[in-house]
Amino acid sequence: MINSSQVTSGMVISLNDRIYRVESALKVTVATSNPFIKVKLKDLITGEILEKNFKVGQPVVEVVLTELKLEFLYLEGKDYLFLDVGNLEQVLVPDSIIGDRANYLKEGIEVRAMCYGPSIFSVELPQFLELMVVKTGVSDPASPLSNVTKVAVLETGAKVDVPLFVENGDIIKIDTHINEYIQRV
Repeated sequence: MINSSQVTSGMVISLNDRIYRVESALKVTVATSNPFIKVKLKDLITGEILEKNFKVGQPVVEVVLTELKLEFLYLEGKDYLFLDVGNLEQVLVPDSIIGDRANYLKEGIEVRAMCYGPSIFSVELPQFLELMVVKTGVSDPASPLSNVTKVAVLETGAKVDVPLFVENGDIIKIDTHINEYIQRV
């Protein structure tokens, strides 16, 4: 437990049985009232942003998240089954936590997960993945020649714009953080 004066950006705290990351913290002093700490919080489950004021010296519960290394196994219903590489136990991660990252999940891909107790709050893919192109679309002939691309469907179901020379069966490197083609491997 810490007091509100020690709250800083990047810290993770528990408030009303929810886990929040502190986006910003500012001590506010007003001549007509007592000073207070104004914080902007991000709910780690919903992503909702919340502003909260604490009295100076008010107790705040700091939370320490643990990082797990997980290996994707398969989709089980609407949830995703992973293997905890550290202790070889299976971990079920809800679809709501995976979100759009599901477009890059295939068997054997290792991800980093942040958790508090038994609850996983976020999953982070490796920045670069090498995936096979299973289908390519047709380029638009009206496009200017300097920027000609076509849509490729990858083995995971993700769609990404690729140069015209990329064919079905090619392995390409993708930046998963910005959803862009990097190079043919």
